[in-house]
Amino acid sequence: MGLLEEIFPGLEKGDYENIPEWGESEHPWSILDDKVNGIQFQISKIVDESGIFIHPTAKIGDCVRIEGPSYVGPNAEIRHGALLREGSWICEGALVGHSSEIKNSILLPNSKAPHFNYVGDSIVGFEANLGAGVKLSNVRNDGRGVLVTIRQDMRVESGLMKLGALVGDYSQIGCNTVTNPGTIIGANSMIPPNTTVNGWHVSKS
Repeated sequence: MGLLEEIFPGLEKGDYENIPEWGESEHPWSILDDKVNGIQFQISKIVDESGIFIHPTAKIGDCVRIEGPSYVGPNAEIRHGALLREGSWICEGALVGHSSEIKNSILLPNSKAPHFNYVGDSIVGFEANLGAGVKLSNVRNDGRGVLVTIRQDMRVESGLMKLGALVGDYSQIGCNTVTNPGTIIGANSMIPPNTTVNGWHVSKS
């Protein structure tokens, strides 16, 4: 099983409209790069001159700011005071709540960042939930490129200066938790509140 399928098994179902295409890279985070086939490039092929696509069935609250290129899919909900920065891909049924900020990230179908969240250069899996105040940190304090630990024993260069977290399908992250850059949380995992999370966490952690 490849890393992408291990973390995001829901991608194999293929029953959703306009999910990003990952291509041939073995590293799921490569889609966050701003080069050809990254999410910003893919969004640019969908949107009009405004740089923003909002599906007719999406719900957009008051005082929401959306910067292009961004995509908001069917039945997604963006609540009052949310900020979608460039490269936000909000898939079908996903939720961005009050005062949450999304930047160059993918919220896969039915995922939730509902309360005071920061999601930077990250991928949040199918039906995953970020508790109130969860921050997916994307920049190292020392300014170096982000390293990623794969399956507990392999440390690799991500090739990115900014990389947040990969949060697997159906995972739950407790309130006020912070993930350090390059964190990978496997599918069906549960992270307790008020935690700082690093490295690799297998599915069902």
